[in-house]
Amino acid sequence: MSEDTNDLNINSEQPDLPQESITRVTGMYKDWFLDYASYVILERAVPAIEDGFKPVQRRIMHSMKDLDDGRYNKVANIVGHTMQYHPHGDASIADAMVQIGQKDLLIDTQGNWGNILTGDSAAASRYIEARLSKFALDVVYNPKITDWQSSYDGRRKEPINLPVMFPLLLAQGGEGIAVGLSTKILPHNFIELIDASVKHLKGKRFTIYPDFPTAGIIDISDYKDGLRGGRVRVRAKISQLDKNTLVITEIPFGTNTSSLIDSILKANDKGKIKIKKIEDNTAANVEILVHLPPGISPDKTIDALYAFTNCESSISPLGCIIEDNKPLFIGVTEMLRRSTERTVELLKSELEIRLGEFEEQWHFASLERIFIENRVYRDIEEEETWEGVIKAIDKGLKPFTKHLKREVTEEDIVRLTEIRIKRISKFDIDKAQQKIDALEDQIAEVKHHLANLIDYAIAYFERLKKDYGAGRERKTEIRTFEDVDATKVIIRNTKLYVNRSEGFIGTSLKKDEYVCDCSDIDDIICFTKDGKMMVTKVDTKTFIGKDIVHVAVFKKKDKRTIYNMIYRDGSKGPTYVKRFAITAVTRDREYDLTNGSKGSLMWYFSANPNGEAEVITIYLRQVGSIKKLKWDLDFADILIKGRSSKGNTVTKYAIKKIELKEKGVSTLKPRKIWFDEVVQRLNVDDRGELLGEFRGEDRLLIITQSGEVKTILPEITARFDDDMIVLEKWNPKKPISAIYFNGEKELYYVKRFLIENEGKQETFISDHPKSHLEIVSTDWRPMAEIEFTKERGKDRKDNETVNLEEFIAVKGITALGNQLTKEKVNQISILDPLPYEAPEDIHAEDVEVIDETEVDSDNGASQSGEKSSANQASKDQDADDSLDKDGEGQTTLF
Repeated sequence: MSEDTNDLNINSEQPDLPQESITRVTGMYKDWFLDYASYVILERAVPAIEDGFKPVQRRIMHSMKDLDDGRYNKVANIVGHTMQYHPHGDASIADAMVQIGQKDLLIDTQGNWGNILTGDSAAASRYIEARLSKFALDVVYNPKITDWQSSYDGRRKEPINLPVMFPLLLAQGGEGIAVGLSTKILPHNFIELIDASVKHLKGKRFTIYPDFPTAGIIDISDYKDGLRGGRVRVRAKISQLDKNTLVITEIPFGTNTSSLIDSILKANDKGKIKIKKIEDNTAANVEILVHLPPGISPDKTIDALYAFTNCESSISPLGCIIEDNKPLFIGVTEMLRRSTERTVELLKSELEIRLGEFEEQWHFASLERIFIENRVYRDIEEEETWEGVIKAIDKGLKPFTKHLKREVTEEDIVRLTEIRIKRISKFDIDKAQQKIDALEDQIAEVKHHLANLIDYAIAYFERLKKDYGAGRERKTEIRTFEDVDATKVIIRNTKLYVNRSEGFIGTSLKKDEYVCDCSDIDDIICFTKDGKMMVTKVDTKTFIGKDIVHVAVFKKKDKRTIYNMIYRDGSKGPTYVKRFAITAVTRDREYDLTNGSKGSLMWYFSANPNGEAEVITIYLRQVGSIKKLKWDLDFADILIKGRSSKGNTVTKYAIKKIELKEKGVSTLKPRKIWFDEVVQRLNVDDRGELLGEFRGEDRLLIITQSGEVKTILPEITARFDDDMIVLEKWNPKKPISAIYFNGEKELYYVKRFLIENEGKQETFISDHPKSHLEIVSTDWRPMAEIEFTKERGKDRKDNETVNLEEFIAVKGITALGNQLTKEKVNQISILDPLPYEAPEDIHAEDVEVIDETEVDSDNGASQSGEKSSANQASKDQDADDSLDKDGEGQTTLF
């Protein structure tokens, strides 16, 4: 502080030295930043709604029109020409031009313009060429209705906006980051945009959805019209080539084959998926082969690719555009409305200009005819001055100009004086009248279009669709996605260990007891001997509590894993038995499964993945006058309740030991499985069509249009081909009936067969290229109707009904079958089957009724009187299935 004071004193004593001053620049910085932000928003990053172009794109298109002569121009030349209008470097102009060219709409390209599928960049601008496409010449330019402004240096004129008569912004999409805002408008389908514009002009509602040049699959359920907060999910198209190979044929928008393969390799390195190798055969079309090791499920791997790689990504659109030099946030529906209405206005302006031109041509053609036919030109022979000539012609025309639509001006008379003598001498009145009549027809046509402007605009859009719509059909398939549960598809590549006595679990305890394989995103459930339970994330080493009795990977929403438990309440209290499921807990919170008394002890514990109920033998200590020291307890007699329930009393006396007497069978009802046709997946959530109730050994029957049949276990991760025509619960005793066309013999055959090889995919029609499946039925007694072709000169044969059960016996799947008919067949239809009562399989658990008893402390007899069916047991756990919300600040699972 003192140094500053001294410096000031010295300066004051020496006035000749330069004085220091402070200038406040707050306002200057404020203005500069606003100016910069406005410039970036308006002049660089955000497209205009009027024509769909950013300034650099508009200047490129204007320059290409300047240079257009129908031939290709070097891109370097176009870039150099554009720099007359665009005050930035050539690299940014070249990059913007390549992006326009890769969209294959406005620019006709030649040379290596890069590949949006592989991510390869374009060649240098001096090596590639471009010219305007026919579409661009048709819809982008019209100097007569274009507003112009001076270029940045004032030497030339450039368009303020190009008169684009098409929703170009939505067709190409647009993306940019400005100062304080950004935009991301997704590309839409060319044909669908035209159809939507026509619907809008007709006063109908319309919806438009994104369509990407990379194809793929899109879920638009949360698109929200492209507004802020919306989201679309995009996926690669993955199919199974064979049991050990997957093929990716389409990729998500925003990725390329290189980045996609890198993400797959990274997921493999992290152990989330397991692959053998990847082949990239992409050329004109995407083809990435993913080879799997033996024993790896293709269905689960497809889900894992969606869950852990760039095969699925999420895109957040943001509809921001420039209108009247201001940013505006609107949805794609409103963008299309404004674009369509602007197109109508441009068409109107174009028609008005054309009408004015036709009327001007008609006016002068009429004057010319009057001037020559009435020999008005002779009136100027004696005139010596220009003024006299003009007056003489004006005077000579007046008697004949009453039918004209406007006054004759001096400019009109000057034009008449410029007619050559040769033309006057060869003037043909008939031809002149024909020209005038043709102009009148054109004027009438234009006036009709103006009077019916909407119809004219609709016809204009339909012409665009007809002329340029070929090959521009939708590429991206719209489909609703199912959510992939990452824990169900991840490869478990880590081993879990436990030190039971010390109470530790983890992946680093390799010297201790091995439990199971797990992944780094799994949760682990642990039970200790004192009746405590905890769920925690997989880690290298975690303390749970001493004397661990059970460790396993915790499954989400698992109502089928039932825990059987017998515990002593306190150090000397009675013993209780309970059965329960655990569906929702708070992670890393310790739960007490006993009655909470100090010194409680777990006597017996078992985890049963399918609700099994075993029989155990209980031995009591010889104390006092106890008569019964041993009896059996069947867990099937115990109701399944919540984990916090106290349980039923077993005995109030001290237990010596408990032994397993007999392993149990499932006491749960068969699992109901539905098929959701929207997402083409199985589920247990009552979505779609109910396929039936499935036990552990039950399978699904799948038949495809290509004549393939197989049975699979009903796993929720199973995927299904698009040509699947039959999906139902498989009855091994029910025959499959099929009528197919044998391409080699060119005749229809009938066959009935049973599936003998579970899980094996087999073809039941001949492998000839012309062979195809006509109808297939899984009814017991199917009926079919044959409609014969009418032969020339013969009466049509009556339709024939065929009982397939009587027509052919059940044979092997490889049998050729019996010939259906020798006549020419027009059509074969399946009819309602004949009535038949199928034999039903009787399952013991379907009829068994079990009483839950509370064991008497003296003799083990039933005292509680509680009764329930084993099939209803699983329903009773629902009272405790709600989420546990205790423990503020902790992560709650599911």
